[in-house]
Amino acid sequence: MRTAPEAAGTAPEHAQTTQGRLRNVNLIMFIPSLALVGALLVAVDARSWTEAAVLSLGVLAGLLVVERWTAGDTSRVVIPCLLVTAAVWVLGVLVTDSRTACYGITIVGPYFLSRRSSHRLAATLGLSAFIAGVGAAKLLETPDDVTRVLLLYVLLPTGVTLAATGLMFVNQRFYRVIEQARERDAELAVIRERIRFAGDLHDIQGHTLHVVKLKVTLAEKLLHSDIARVQEELREVHALLSDTITQTKELAYAQRRLNLSVELENAKNLFEAAGIAVRVQREADVDQRVDGLLGQVLRETTTNILRHADATRVRITLSASGLSIVNDGAPQGPAPQLRGLAALKERVGEHGGELTVEQKEGRFVTAALFPRPGTATPARAARKDNR
Repeated sequence: MRTAPEAAGTAPEHAQTTQGRLRNVNLIMFIPSLALVGALLVAVDARSWTEAAVLSLGVLAGLLVVERWTAGDTSRVVIPCLLVTAAVWVLGVLVTDSRTACYGITIVGPYFLSRRSSHRLAATLGLSAFIAGVGAAKLLETPDDVTRVLLLYVLLPTGVTLAATGLMFVNQRFYRVIEQARERDAELAVIRERIRFAGDLHDIQGHTLHVVKLKVTLAEKLLHSDIARVQEELREVHALLSDTITQTKELAYAQRRLNLSVELENAKNLFEAAGIAVRVQREADVDQRVDGLLGQVLRETTTNILRHADATRVRITLSASGLSIVNDGAPQGPAPQLRGLAALKERVGEHGGELTVEQKEGRFVTAALFPRPGTATPARAARKDNR
């Protein structure tokens, strides 16, 4: 089990993985298609190698910004690329008569606008005015072809730029939502680890403190009649506290693993010391994959019986599918709120099992079962134990 600090330390790794995947997706989605469209426009519009070189320069500047955008590092290239694409647009309109020279600036311009933290509207209007103004300057060369100039050099590039800018804002918002969701996921992971850590700490120290209380009470009763037994109980208290300190350290360093056999022997000793008759039935060996988890269930149930029940008999049944504990002396009325078992129920569920708790006719049944094909379901097994 990872402790909370270790879980928090996985957040940067998770962020890097998510960003890497998004980068790969963006590269696959945008770069090939933009490069293909740019190559087709250059091939169709260029009438010489010089024009092809000028138009290609604008396309390459746009692709460079997109590539750096997917890597999250455009601070050094966006302004130079914006200037290059703007110059290509001016040359395309006034020198080479290339109506597709706006391709680069329709890529770089919207990205530049989306990255601004202030005066976005003014910047958008300024860029649109620049594109439209350069396109309208074509009228100085061909004043009789107003419709063609307005459509191909003014309305089309300006409209594409505004539409791309709107999409960039939407895209930016989308990635912000993804980033926020990732951060919330990391925070929830840390919280879950803290809850799990707190539950394990409760399993160790809550159980130990109650057992210490029980043994000290017994030692007080025997103080004037059986000094040797008092000394033995105090030695056991000392050993128990030492073991608890060790387990707490192991928990802090994620090294703790309970053993069902050890917990079973400990439960028998505790019940017998409290004057409770205990019977253990071994129907089959328990699945080793859930041995530690069943040990936690047995430890928590033992603590609950000693704390909440006036039990005289306890039956513990081990089977291939799990564990069940039945005790008498359950209090009348509704079952008490057992927070430790509630937390363990989630852990058992995470491992594909089911933890059931039932109080009926003075008996309390706790069963943690991992059903296999051909075996009884947890609910049915619990009802069988209750009989």
